[in-house]
Amino acid sequence: MYPRIVVDTKKLKHNMDALIAMGHEQGISIGLVSKCVCADAPIIELMNQTEADFIADSRLLNLKNIKTKKPKYLLRIAQACEAADVVAYSDISQQSELSTVKLIAEEAARLNKRHRIVLMVDMGDLREGVFYKNREELLRIANAVKEAEMLELFGIGVNLTCFGGIIPDENNLGGLVETAKWLRSETGLGIPFVSGGNSSSLIMLKEGRMPKGITNLRIGEGYLLGNETVTGSVMEGLYGDAFTLEASIAELKRKPSKPIGKSGMNAFGESVEFENRGEMLRAILAIGRQDADIGGLTPLDEGAEILGASSDHLIVNLTEAKGSFAVGDVLRFGVNYGALLNVYSSVYVDKIYIY
Repeated sequence: MYPRIVVDTKKLKHNMDALIAMGHEQGISIGLVSKCVCADAPIIELMNQTEADFIADSRLLNLKNIKTKKPKYLLRIAQACEAADVVAYSDISQQSELSTVKLIAEEAARLNKRHRIVLMVDMGDLREGVFYKNREELLRIANAVKEAEMLELFGIGVNLTCFGGIIPDENNLGGLVETAKWLRSETGLGIPFVSGGNSSSLIMLKEGRMPKGITNLRIGEGYLLGNETVTGSVMEGLYGDAFTLEASIAELKRKPSKPIGKSGMNAFGESVEFENRGEMLRAILAIGRQDADIGGLTPLDEGAEILGASSDHLIVNLTEAKGSFAVGDVLRFGVNYGALLNVYSSVYVDKIYIY
């Protein structure tokens, strides 16, 4: 059935293994992030076959359902109401609020389960984490973890490029390393884990520029799409086409290129203008904004052009496309990270794995 996302598992596993090996060669552990693919079981099984050091996800429901012997790592800082589930379904979690850490400590004691905390430090991207200059707060949370019987201050971590677009470099990652050294001296703890971010740090890793003292990276887009995420380019030696979206033509007709009549807002509250380009051969596919980030799709049929989409339909101009087309034919699209995330979140898109 269509639409469907087709996964080349050989390419995907190659990307996983290549990035894990790159990290391990430099003494850096690699966590594979499953959130973009909603921790789909076949991809988790591929992860289980690798030397990944842990599996990470931002959603507790995903972590609950993941079957693995590897440690489970919660990426998203917890809400206070989630404390019990954090301890129950993850082994390691990223935290930044003292009150939440105290709740997690209570739940860990109640469940008699040790839990490792990664204290998040904001090095300038201005997403989650204690701001790096606020050492008093950093130390307060670190000591609270130290004093909790069933908690361990496993490490500190940073997120970059996710919100502010700040690029990892020797300064901000070096600052993270210095923060870890300072916390060790203040608390007397080993704090072995210093997580230098996500796939945006892969260029530094590949070029051997990772500051000494960074011990971990959390990788999602890097293995999924082969990208380092600073420029969005596919890295040498990795596959950028492990995922292909396929959708069939439900309607194929020649129509004008410019809508006729008085124009107002579309279904999404947008005022859209169309250029009069003459008559077009227009295909309608049964996939829409409810299923994918349309701006993140790239037609793989030469000459095909995406014109737009409603919630249910994708409209494609096939006037200049090579070949002949008929209702029922399948068009193929490459996906970026946002489109892949939406596709996997949609129950209306089949997931097909090629082994």
